[in-house]
Amino acid sequence: MELDKIENILEKYFQGETSIAEEKELKEYFSSSNVAQHLEQYRPMFGYFSQVREQKSTQEPESFARTGEAIPLQTKKRNVAWLSIAASAVLLLGIGTFFYVSQKPADPVVAQSELGTYDNPEEALAATQKALALLSSNVNVGIESVQYVKEYEQSKNKIFKQ
Repeated sequence: MELDKIENILEKYFQGETSIAEEKELKEYFSSSNVAQHLEQYRPMFGYFSQVREQKSTQEPESFARTGEAIPLQTKKRNVAWLSIAASAVLLLGIGTFFYVSQKPADPVVAQSELGTYDNPEEALAATQKALALLSSNVNVGIESVQYVKEYEQSKNKIFKQ
């Protein structure tokens, strides 16, 4: 009777359906000297669990061993001072780069050419004509591509007569 009960509990154990009391019963059975021959292969496994538990209990503080609570995990302490110094350096570098890039040039001739203004009306006319020619060529390319859409519409209408 005892052997059948142990085999049933062992089956439940491998399926993960045992209670703590049943697991305790298995550990007690396999730590005893009268283990059935065909169950002898499981003895080292339960013996290992009890050894590990004994080792853990010697490493645990007294309060945790008495109450049965888990040992709190120790988190890694980060050196906050170094992290804040690095963040400050990155922030200052970003602010400095922003002001360096956004500064207006000291040379007024360079500043005028960046604004797109011209002192000579002929230069302004030539630049405007060049910009309009570029715009016109791009619009013409767009119109040519629309003609392909018109051809598609015509062939679609021929196929799917409306």
